[in-house]
Amino acid sequence: MTHTPRHMLVTGGAGFIGCNYLPIALEADPGLHVVNLDALTYAGHPASQRRVVETYGERYVFVEGDIRDAGFVRRIFSDHAVDTVVHFAAESHVDRSIDGPLDFIDTNIRGTANLLEAARALWGDRNDVRFHHISTDEVFGSLGTDGFFTEGTPYDPSSPYSASKAASDHLVRAWHRTYRLPVTLSNCSNNYGPYQFPEKLIPLIIANAVAERSLPVYGDGSNVRDWLFVEDHCRAIDLIVRRGEVGRTYNIGGHNEKTNLDVVHTICDLVDELVPRPDGSSRRDLVTFVTDRPGHDQRYAIDASRIEKELGWTPDHDFGAGLRTTVEWYLANRAWCDEVTRDRYDGSRLGLGD
Repeated sequence: MTHTPRHMLVTGGAGFIGCNYLPIALEADPGLHVVNLDALTYAGHPASQRRVVETYGERYVFVEGDIRDAGFVRRIFSDHAVDTVVHFAAESHVDRSIDGPLDFIDTNIRGTANLLEAARALWGDRNDVRFHHISTDEVFGSLGTDGFFTEGTPYDPSSPYSASKAASDHLVRAWHRTYRLPVTLSNCSNNYGPYQFPEKLIPLIIANAVAERSLPVYGDGSNVRDWLFVEDHCRAIDLIVRRGEVGRTYNIGGHNEKTNLDVVHTICDLVDELVPRPDGSSRRDLVTFVTDRPGHDQRYAIDASRIEKELGWTPDHDFGAGLRTTVEWYLANRAWCDEVTRDRYDGSRLGLGD
């Protein structure tokens, strides 16, 4: 059974993945209207929406608000005749969850419950509606040197962030099983690409490399992540929203396993190529190994065979090409980086749990 969204609520559309999803969804369907609900916390910024406003203004509405406000959420559903939810909104940085876990509990768990309850109240027993919940592979915990996360892997979260996302996943499934709410879910690997807030590894390393600052690497840099280019992820999400089986979960991965140190070294080489040092030396000499993150998972890797077999999705970008595109984007958009971090983030270390 396919689903055709007409009045879509995107939560967290001013954040990294959400702001990349908006133009993909709007471009793919000229009959689609989108309401973007975002609280504009530190990682969400109006600057990330400008291209959407300029291109799709007649079909796009931005509403500033908080998914923790149940009454407000219900009014959004009613006022905009919402028939589809694509739920990105979440506190998402592991280091920040170590320093302040309760914000993650409030937003990721209670906020998701508010959205589910609004959908249940306004949709009733309609079957022409859909609630898609975006989650992370971090809910599965840490892998050893072999194997992959599948949709059936038991949950074993290690951080307050991943625990809060695991809880929200369980809520979405429970609302489907108990109330028959038409839901789909996806768990993705590490995203990278344009518009990511510069506290995360890749944009932080790019910024520090250009500025000739130290490049912090946790522990010995051997932790492995599966990297997924954000536009590939957004294509997968739109496919699930429209063609995914109700009640089904889909893992989305990039098939790009890299150690953190390999990622940092590759960024150094790209920045050296695009913005060479006067003496021709390598920025790899800026790498500084720092105290590891508490509870740092060793390895993530996604088995994305279900979405490939059932929906025909595969990633378009390998890591080399995607990372080059990403570095070039950040070098060309330093004004955006300055604007979104001003008075919000100074590049200092987070997540020590002090």
